[in-house]
Amino acid sequence: MLLNPNFLRHRTRMISDPLSEMLSLLDARCLIAGGLIAGGAWALAFPQPNRIKISAVAKGRCWLALDNGSAPILLEAGDVVLLNGKHSFVLTTDLAVKPADAVTAFKERKVNGMTRYGLGEDFLYIGGHIALGTTGTALLLDVLPPVIHVRATLAEAGVLRWLLDQLVREMAAGKPGALLASAQLSQLIFVQVLRAHIMTSEPLTVGWLRAFGDEKIAPALRLMHSEPAHDWQLGELAKAAGMSRTSFALRFKTVAGVAPLTYLTAWRMRLAERALREGSIPVSALALSLGYTSESAFSNAFKRVTGIAPKRYRTSAAINAGPIEEVVDVEGRVPVDYRLLRLANRPSSVTRQG
Repeated sequence: MLLNPNFLRHRTRMISDPLSEMLSLLDARCLIAGGLIAGGAWALAFPQPNRIKISAVAKGRCWLALDNGSAPILLEAGDVVLLNGKHSFVLTTDLAVKPADAVTAFKERKVNGMTRYGLGEDFLYIGGHIALGTTGTALLLDVLPPVIHVRATLAEAGVLRWLLDQLVREMAAGKPGALLASAQLSQLIFVQVLRAHIMTSEPLTVGWLRAFGDEKIAPALRLMHSEPAHDWQLGELAKAAGMSRTSFALRFKTVAGVAPLTYLTAWRMRLAERALREGSIPVSALALSLGYTSESAFSNAFKRVTGIAPKRYRTSAAINAGPIEEVVDVEGRVPVDYRLLRLANRPSSVTRQG
């Protein structure tokens, strides 16, 4: 059974932003490693990234060809692509040109993080990846297609183009604070790509990202995210969405892939996992903060969702916590200690206190 503690109910209401909360939970950070200045006819073959890859064309145009048999994509100035990292790919000005090895190319002729290739400077590209926390990779990959292509011609891409221009300037100028500014601009680019994907793509992969962009169920999602400890009932959520219980339940499962209350339980358990990994809050207090009447009720729910008891999860997370990952892309090493960004963006507790 769930309860609704007074200290959670009688607090300042805050506007919930499920996308921001999910990205924070995933510890998702966009890390730009370097770029390419090229000219003439050229082609570079990139290995399978095995991580979510982000690439942007700041000047010129090229083809992107994935090894999954899909049609090549023409990338033009201002375009940004997000790759799920499961396929190797080629960037080229001419699909008939035999590609050279990108890893070798990016090790040579590098100046200020930018590699020069070919003859001329009519093409400028920057690239990196999305770094994720312990459980973030699977959760984000579940909702991403092989490639998200945000074209500069889209109405929603105006802000993205401005951010990209500013990032190129920061990377080139080398002014005081440029590394931190570049990191923050990269993060904004990532968020803007997801926004554009949610707003312009049909159909999206079933899952939480599609649910966040669905206007009909958005009010219910905001309620669940703003007060995860509340004992939400299907009728309450359907009323917030302006729908009947049956219509709401069907719509929610169609776009999110799970029933509303199943989603709520999963969200609570994601919050619990983070609290157990990163804090020392007693399990009994954590149970109360998430709306459970007892530690045993919470522990049973946690084990049902994750397959492991809360205390064992905490112990395992502590044992498996290794050193900070070495951030390396084909384009180079990320020139910023992103641990500072993680600490700056990390919530102080499971629930927001008013």
